[in-house]
Amino acid sequence: MTIIEARGLSEGELASKKRDAREEIFNLRLQQQTGRLEKPSRLRELKRSIAHIETALSERRLGLKVQSKTKAAPAEGKKKTAKGAEADLAK
Repeated sequence: MTIIEARGLSEGELASKKRDAREEIFNLRLQQQTGRLEKPSRLRELKRSIAHIETALSERRLGLKVQSKTKAAPAEGKKKTAKGAEADLAK
């Protein structure tokens, strides 16, 4: 789950997903201890999902409005080279 997906869910849905993820982590840790864990990367994915959920809940609790990142518009004009920058400094 990404942070954008987490922001789109209701508080009840977030709480439910958080509970499910914590339960799955518990089960995966048991598998890890017994040597039966097939996909260790799943633990990391779940931890990140929980972090995204907790972040979304905290933003709501604090009343923060977060804007999604957009790609910056390219700078106008030419890119200056090192020589061009030195010439500008000399002026």
